[in-house]
Parts: sequence; C-alpha cells; structure tokens
Amino acid sequence: NAHGTSTPYNDKFETAGIKSVFGDHAYKVPISSTKSMTGHLLGAAGGIEAIIMVKAIEDQFIPPTISYETPDPECDLD
Repeated sequence: NAHGTSTPYNDKFETAGIKSVFGDHAYKVPISSTKSMTGHLLGAAGGIEAIIMVKAIEDQFIPPTISYETPDPECDLD
C-alpha cells in the first residue's frame, strides 16, 4: 500500500523509492493506494491502512486505486 497522496511531487519520489528498493522487480509488484477510497485520514491513516492491508492479504485481494484516469509517465508502476 503506497502512501499515494496523488500529489505530483510525492508520487514521483515514492515511485523512485519503490524502484530503488525493488529494482527491475518493481514493475512486477502490485501497488495500490487506499487513500483513493478513504481520503487522507491524517493520524488515523496508518492504522486504517494497516487493517485494510491485513484484510487484503487474508482475502488475497489487491484493493483497487479508484478515480485513476490519467497515468503520470513518471509513475509507471502497476
């Protein structure tokens, strides 16, 4: 679950960070952001996102990133 605030600055550097950690494998790692569904919950974001990800692993389901219309060429991961 990416931090995924949908700001050009954050998304660009978060994508670069994921690529730095995973290298070429980054293109095969499914990445989503639950903030697209919940909004930014500030102090509650970490706890809520952790619960969503535990359920995602338990149910073997990757939450979608909703309202995604125009891909940013600098954010070219799945």
